[in-house]
Amino acid sequence: MRFELTEEQSLVLATARDFAKREIEPKAASLDREARWPSEIIAQMAELGFLGMAIPEAHGGAGLDYLSYALVVEEVSRACASTGVIMSVNNSLFCDPIYKFGTDDQKARVLAPVASGKALGAFGLTEPSSGSDARTMKSVAEQQPDGSFVLNGAKNWITNGPHAEFILVFAVSTVDPVKPRHTALLLQKGMPGFTVAEPDHKLGIHAAHSATIFFDNVRVPKENVVGEVGGGFKVAMATLDGGRIGIAAQAVGIAQAAFEKAVAYSKERESFGGVIANLQAIQFMLADMATELEAARLLVHRAATLKDQGKKHNAEASMAKLFASEMATRVAHKAIQVHGGYGYSTEYDVERHYRDARITEIYEGTSEIQRIVVANSLLRE
Repeated sequence: MRFELTEEQSLVLATARDFAKREIEPKAASLDREARWPSEIIAQMAELGFLGMAIPEAHGGAGLDYLSYALVVEEVSRACASTGVIMSVNNSLFCDPIYKFGTDDQKARVLAPVASGKALGAFGLTEPSSGSDARTMKSVAEQQPDGSFVLNGAKNWITNGPHAEFILVFAVSTVDPVKPRHTALLLQKGMPGFTVAEPDHKLGIHAAHSATIFFDNVRVPKENVVGEVGGGFKVAMATLDGGRIGIAAQAVGIAQAAFEKAVAYSKERESFGGVIANLQAIQFMLADMATELEAARLLVHRAATLKDQGKKHNAEASMAKLFASEMATRVAHKAIQVHGGYGYSTEYDVERHYRDARITEIYEGTSEIQRIVVANSLLRE
């Protein structure tokens, strides 16, 4: 495995870091406080090619590799975790499956505008009564004689949902108590029966709006089936492997921001006759934070590299997501501890990083699901 970035990857990283520092970070606190959708930042990311990074230029993307994508997600999330997950969902949960499983018509009609940032995409798998156990979903897509489907049901916690033009929805197309079959369907905002609820109120990532979406007899043309009829679960699971790399990169970015602020504060805060950076208790916390951060980053880069090489990476993606997400919570926790009482104040960013970090252990597969994926991979060997 390479430990040095290529010249192109280094340029992408530098561009993302400069953009995030200059355009995103100064707005991050107010975006969180106001729960404001960062429309102007999304438009800038589209201009930079950040919304379809690993999609070929012929389909509206930037034509870069997945490691470059992970690098950019980390830098964007380091500045604002909300913006990071908006970008991650568009890239890995929408563009990636349409490119991998979509038809030529779908790539021209849907993928190109989303990958170029002219429109946004969302991913509809989770339901009010179906989270980690996706096979128990209740949404039903009934196939009609002409090959179209009539969709009924609901999806919740849909990131980008209130603003997305398109959503990739998974529904039961063959009802069976033991082995139901699922189909992936492309829906567009404005279809009759397609309703989006008010944005969710959440602990963190306030500017990344999510919502419950309802489907009441939505007629979906056969041209909007992604992959094979009955093959939707395969599409969903393959998509989540890449999505978990994006969330792992987001977690690393959040932790990096919390760590840097803890280091800076420790050099300024005076106590016991000097700055607290001189105290061994603080030094040990910072050393642990730095070590875990680097370990998580390497796991993310390994998983992204395997995906770029076309190699199996589901266990590696789960390892990266599991370790990076739990690491982010630990690092943000320690960053608050380094700040003491000020860390608990909204005047300092570390409390925001702590709130934002917590969701990375839940969405796109909880830590418990990641452990199951990794264990299953080990026991199959």
